[in-house]
Amino acid sequence: MIETKAPKRLLRIGDVMQRTGLSKTTIYERERIGTFPRHVPIGGRLSAWVESEVDKWLDDRISERDGLASAA
Repeated sequence: MIETKAPKRLLRIGDVMQRTGLSKTTIYERERIGTFPRHVPIGGRLSAWVESEVDKWLDDRISERDGLASAA
């Protein structure tokens, strides 16, 4: 059986801001301290984030919330 990988999709900063509800400054600050996925340079001054990594970050935040809610 041949395993196929899902295609990777890159998100620009506006898309990341919309998905996460975070400001541009907060995204870059959290990236700098290691609590948000790192961006990928895509040419010149352009950068983007891997969609699946941003989705995982969101899923982790939801799991943390749910874990805290069930412990209370």
